[in-house]
Amino acid sequence: MQSTADDWRSADVEALFDVLLDLESRDEAAAFLRDLCTLGEIRDLAQRWTVVRLLGAGLHYSEISRRTGASTATITRIASWLNHGEGGYRLLLERSRRDSSPAESAGAADSGTPGTTRYPESDEHRTDPIERSGATR
Repeated sequence: MQSTADDWRSADVEALFDVLLDLESRDEAAAFLRDLCTLGEIRDLAQRWTVVRLLGAGLHYSEISRRTGASTATITRIASWLNHGEGGYRLLLERSRRDSSPAESAGAADSGTPGTTRYPESDEHRTDPIERSGATR
């Protein structure tokens, strides 16, 4: 049997998507994810999202690794999905930028919002921001 790119979208996965869309607050999301995932899984998901944000800010892989503890191999995989994936990382990265205030975008080390970290930009470790690619996998 030959698999297709959408084989992973089973009825159970679609049901998970639907219930995620029902979450109405950060507290609800935290409670649901804590029940659904182990602490390690939650930390891994949070680390991936942090890597996405730092890639989007143009930081060099070695600087992202230093800040997050993610290996450069993990950062490379995340960058690949950011550039050639389903578009979810890109969509939410752009949406989070659009929803940020100018003060938040300036890069204060801590935004003051619990669970939210803003990373200062450092020209010493910057690379060109990730460009959207039309390539597919």
